[in-house]
Amino acid sequence: MSVETILLDAGGVLIWPNWTRAAETLSRQGLHIEAATLAQIDPQARRALDVPALIGTSTDHGRGQRFFEQVMESAGIRHSPARDRALAELHQYQRDSNLWEHVPAFVRPALRALRERKFHLGVVSNANGTIRKLFERLDLAQLVDHIIDSGEEGIEKPDPRLFEQALRQTGAIASKTIHVGDMYHIDVVGARAAGISPVLIDEANLHPDADCPRIRTIAELPARLG
Repeated sequence: MSVETILLDAGGVLIWPNWTRAAETLSRQGLHIEAATLAQIDPQARRALDVPALIGTSTDHGRGQRFFEQVMESAGIRHSPARDRALAELHQYQRDSNLWEHVPAFVRPALRALRERKFHLGVVSNANGTIRKLFERLDLAQLVDHIIDSGEEGIEKPDPRLFEQALRQTGAIASKTIHVGDMYHIDVVGARAAGISPVLIDEANLHPDADCPRIRTIAELPARLG
């Protein structure tokens, strides 16, 4: 397949939660856990949400809250008033500024490498209307051509209409487009429903039986595209 356009999920592909901020928020409530421990738990917590029954009966907002609760449980931080206060503070920051503000070192070089090869880049994210502002704050907006935020469009992946909207905004042809995401039942299923070939980010090798190409990070993408 001749690829011209690359659509990229945001969370788990380009940006990750700021676990340092999360650890500091917990610490202020007397709950002490290392940021590195939270980051290590992150992939498993996202994988636990990546099941058809849950995806089909929940929203991105609801899954986001459940995700952070799952991380806390796995870290041994049990339900308590202190945990509730910490989570409330984190959820408020997420609504106002977006907690998914950590950009790993490999992200910008990978995006630059793809742009140098003249690929058209678009971000297609289930989000809360803050992705555009966040990407500007993180100096990522200049490295992509389009940003499609489900909070602005009123449609969430895996609904193929969000991908179809992305194709319209980018002027892309589905058969010459790939979508790179980290949630099989959101990104892979949704992209295929729109006629787009998927690539799954599987950083912790938690989808060994996935019926699509897998990479650990987008740092591998330029080489995979030849």
